[in-house]
Amino acid sequence: MKRVDILMEALPYIQQFHGKTIVIKLGGHAMVDPDVLDTVIQDVVLLHYVGMRVVLVHGGGPEITEKMKAMGKEPKFVAGLRITDNDTLEIAQMVLVGKIRGNIVSLITKFGAKGVGLAGQDGNLMFARKAGAKKIFVGDKEEEVDLGHVGDIEQINPELLTGLLDKGYIPVVSPIAIDRRGRCLNVNADTAAGDIAVALQAYKFINLSDIDGVMNAQRTRTYHRLTTEESYRLIDEGVIVGGMIPKLQACLKCIENGVEYAHIINGNNDHTILIELFTHEGIGTMIKNSDSE
Repeated sequence: MKRVDILMEALPYIQQFHGKTIVIKLGGHAMVDPDVLDTVIQDVVLLHYVGMRVVLVHGGGPEITEKMKAMGKEPKFVAGLRITDNDTLEIAQMVLVGKIRGNIVSLITKFGAKGVGLAGQDGNLMFARKAGAKKIFVGDKEEEVDLGHVGDIEQINPELLTGLLDKGYIPVVSPIAIDRRGRCLNVNADTAAGDIAVALQAYKFINLSDIDGVMNAQRTRTYHRLTTEESYRLIDEGVIVGGMIPKLQACLKCIENGVEYAHIINGNNDHTILIELFTHEGIGTMIKNSDSE
């Protein structure tokens, strides 16, 4: 009966989400732990077979760093930002497009669905322009730093994704964009996923990471539901700090541009995507528009 209760609790959500588009950003430990990624892709395939249109966008920063060191090239960071020179861009493409994306597509096949790997140059999916010099503090001194082949996204053309979704595929997108002169640029995976969700007018955007969600100042409680107004207040009050700020900002950008709901969840625990989407309480943080019911 407990199993029946779980299924019945999920039923209204399955009905509500059927035919809806969901964009999931894969990041954190799932990118380096095969067992974690295995479980995540099982969840994704289940979402696909209950009728959701799923697009995956993946990161891979730690694996890029690991591969660079294995090839005898020391990664260079300034204030936590990676400098992407010619060699680094080539290695990033090798890792993101060649290894990680291929592995994800293979897992989708393993669990019985059809995956297709894409990057920004495929079908002009993702245009970017080279990012300008960033003003950052190095010690106590503010400096302008050129990050190299790093891009700011200008335009997402979702037609290719829409066509693949219509034909029953699960697109897997690597965060490599292209500029108007045909040159590749490395782009932030969180930003790419959020912009793709907006371009598709997705119903949900899920940021899968190593954190349980948005937490209180004491880090003792996870906020399971937040409005955009509450989210901005938590940022202004200094409750949200560090790496959570850009994750929450990506969610807020989605909500303010037509995506109904955004979620931040921890992908390290088994089947967190399913628990977040198909149970009343959820397990991470869901953000919605302040004006919605």
